[in-house]
Amino acid sequence: MIVIPAIDLKGGKCVRLLQGRAEDETVYSDDPVATALKWQGLGAELIHMVDLDGAFTGEQKNIEAIKAVRKGTDIALELGGGIRDLDRIAMLLDIGIDRVILGTVAAEKPELVSEASKKFPGRVLVGIDAKEGKVAVKGWTEVTGHDAAAFAMEMESRGAAGIIYTDISRDGMLTGPNIEATANIVRSVGIPVIASGGVSSIDDIRNLLGIGGVWGAITGKAIYSGSLELAEAIALTKKAEN
Repeated sequence: MIVIPAIDLKGGKCVRLLQGRAEDETVYSDDPVATALKWQGLGAELIHMVDLDGAFTGEQKNIEAIKAVRKGTDIALELGGGIRDLDRIAMLLDIGIDRVILGTVAAEKPELVSEASKKFPGRVLVGIDAKEGKVAVKGWTEVTGHDAAAFAMEMESRGAAGIIYTDISRDGMLTGPNIEATANIVRSVGIPVIASGGVSSIDDIRNLLGIGGVWGAITGKAIYSGSLELAEAIALTKKAEN
């Protein structure tokens, strides 16, 4: 399991939202590149980026910041938020984003996952944001009737290279990830599953390691607030590998 720091972009700044609410925002930095370099320097192998303005509006609003992070760092980047069509996927991959994450559009137009996965094999992930086991879309403002585990299985069958599973009720709350729900997703599919939402301490990293089969764990607020030391978390996962 790898530990993946998150950079959420809103208005060109690094922010965190509480449970995805646009009005409940904390700005951590106005320099995304410096933030990315900090996490890279602490040993991160991959950075998880979200264009929050894109998630709410359906089109990238932080493209200049995204390009700057790509130019200023030399580790892998994955990006989600407002990616709705093949042309946008192609553009983001062309500027050096390693993997894109489809969220809302995967629920609304699942055939796009099939098309994109076929055209860009290994580079299309699906973000499943769940509330009480049901898939949420449009920046978490709407909850659908899709069962999260069944949806994960469908996305796997459509060629998705991995699943990023977020329990909305835990996100930004520092209450710990939903271990049971995450384990259920891991059991449901054979592709990599990345856990997100609620990681608050080194114990949470241990608990996710305990599931077995979790490919990665995304952490945001915890590393910004200092309740989790990124270098310590990475060291723990490296030790678990050995």
